Amino acid sequence: MDKAALAVWRKGHVPVIGVNLALPIVEAAGGDPAANAEIMMPLSLALAARCDAFLCIGGASVGADQEMARFVAAGKPVFRSVDEVES
Repeated sequence: MDKAALAVWRKGHVPVIGVNLALPIVEAAGGDPAANAEIMMPLSLALAARCDAFLCIGGASVGADQEMARFVAAGKPVFRSVDEVES
């Protein structure tokens, strides 16, 4: 994900990775497994709601599928590779 984010950055966009935003907050909660469920997806989905487009890479992911479904429902662009992202 980080390499894809770098490629998106180099195309002139501001990439964000919801999991990377949430991890320090989950860690601050002391690594409590309940904190992961309480913080990780809700924070990632809240961040995704503020984004203009979604880049779906890699294998299956329930969380990514949830994020992507929100973009599709909102009529926002969903890209399947970095090459599809315009500069």
